[in-house]
Amino acid sequence: MSDLHTAVIDICDASLDPVAALAFVSDPRFGGIDMFIGKVREHNLGRVVTGVSYDLFEPLALNTFQEIGERARRKVGGPMKVYIAHAKGDLRIGDIAVIVAAGTPHRDEAFKACRMAIEAVKHEAPIWKQEHYTDGDSAWSEGCSLCEEHREAEQTAAKRGAAHEHGHDHDH
Repeated sequence: MSDLHTAVIDICDASLDPVAALAFVSDPRFGGIDMFIGKVREHNLGRVVTGVSYDLFEPLALNTFQEIGERARRKVGGPMKVYIAHAKGDLRIGDIAVIVAAGTPHRDEAFKACRMAIEAVKHEAPIWKQEHYTDGDSAWSEGCSLCEEHREAEQTAAKRGAAHEHGHDHDH
């Protein structure tokens, strides 16, 4: 079957299993397998994190994952297997929250498919993350993979652009 495309799309109530993802995308015809594993880290934006809670709209999330898998297949244009899974509920530090894996005949295709899929999951899926902190506080975090410095740089550039549009920016 030269146009093999199969996908596992899943949402789990617990930490995910990378061995299952690897087993699924493995195929004797594939020389390239790429996997992204997102784990719960102990800090974010200068705050110490004790755990996270993921909430999601499951039917829409599953449909979104399926669409992402289909876009990855179109990007590769040949045989591939893709695995997309995300945890829901409460996770501890070190738990695996998301796995995206792609298996293809060549490594470059696997890299591209996996990268495209994890970025799409991060930005498109209806998944909300609440971080819990050591001081007892909690906060919903943005569904964006940009680091704080990048966000600040974008905000500064936007302010400069707005100032320039209003004739207040004289740095040129």
